[in-house]
Amino acid sequence: MQQVETGKIKPIVDHLFRYESGKLLSVLTRIFGIHNLELAEDVVQDTLIKAMENWKINGVPDNPSGWLFTTARNKALDVIRRERHHKDFAAEISPLLKSEYSAGETLREFIHENEVEDEQLRMMFVCCHPSIAEEGQIALILKTLCGFSIAEIAKAFITNDETIGKRLYRARQQFREEHIAFVIPSAEELPLRLSNVLVAVYLLFNEGYNSTHHDSLIRDDLVEEALRLGKMLADHPVTGRPETLALLALMCFQAARLYGRVDQEGNLLSIRDQDRKRWNSELIEQGAGYLRNASQGNVVSAYHLEAAIAYEHCIAIDFTTTDWNKIIQLYDWLYTLKPDPLIALNRLIAFGEVHGPMAALNESSHLPDQEALKKYYLYPAALGEWCARAGKYDQAKVHFTTSLQLTQSPAEKRLLERKIENLPPVKSC
Repeated sequence: MQQVETGKIKPIVDHLFRYESGKLLSVLTRIFGIHNLELAEDVVQDTLIKAMENWKINGVPDNPSGWLFTTARNKALDVIRRERHHKDFAAEISPLLKSEYSAGETLREFIHENEVEDEQLRMMFVCCHPSIAEEGQIALILKTLCGFSIAEIAKAFITNDETIGKRLYRARQQFREEHIAFVIPSAEELPLRLSNVLVAVYLLFNEGYNSTHHDSLIRDDLVEEALRLGKMLADHPVTGRPETLALLALMCFQAARLYGRVDQEGNLLSIRDQDRKRWNSELIEQGAGYLRNASQGNVVSAYHLEAAIAYEHCIAIDFTTTDWNKIIQLYDWLYTLKPDPLIALNRLIAFGEVHGPMAALNESSHLPDQEALKKYYLYPAALGEWCARAGKYDQAKVHFTTSLQLTQSPAEKRLLERKIENLPPVKSC
């Protein structure tokens, strides 16, 4: 047992919840059946509560993950004994669970800390069943596999807790009503279901890479969990498809720059000002390998092009040697594949590096869907940057101030405040 101060127990449990809850829930759902998802969630929650209480007194065990699995197995057995005459469990093993003689041995066979990857894959695809609305699918993955709270999911979707709660409730109702099987989908169903899984993993990564509601810009636990899920998908023979490999490459390239994005005081830095010696060359190399493998064959997804753009930034020796013309071309292809106003904005930012701030300002009026862009902090931030570089300091201040009001990220707010403070004073006539 490792003795830990009482005040430090909760962060350890929170950390383990993020890493282990998805594993526990996947295994328990395999046993209870997806129609009993809430029952499995209750067992996981009770397990974490018991860990909190026990470890405060006895210290953190040498193998906390094993402790959690053993405790979850014991609690699951209690639930099965209590509910076996009232509930049906997973069809293929329900008879074994309803027998006192075989229940304990069945749980020992299924609930252990090793070899849970297939159960997690099944859980991912169950969450992305086509009968579940797309927003419900992603919310389920973030809640069940990634340990997100309802509040965190609401932040990721820019909505409120009540809306997410309703999405999760409706999804659980459909599990019960439609008798959805706990299986990896057929080859015909796989592409659509995998697409939603990848979206959820990327949402998780982005919340860790650029936290919207934490004082700290970077949340290592979320980035590491997204990379873990991405690698699990990439390594599996069924899901290791080109788009999966491309997303994993993209996340590796982005994660490689993680700590170059902040200075010693934790302040956000633009890519122009980052110390590239702090970028992780090993992750860049891994990402390049995944991108090469993703490029075998004829499939080109948005993830391929986003990864290629990120790769161009990673291989540039410094900001001035970035191949902006190639990045513009990649953005042109990406926009053709995925016509999104944010992609058009990012393409214009690259265009401004080649042709200058005034050219970018002139082109900004031609951006598509400007009403949507006006709600996103990066648009006025880009306008402010171009105005500042063009010597239009009064206009730059207006745009930076607008951007400041649109972001909820403390780190982004501090960066914009510094930009406003660093603007030269406007000379009066």
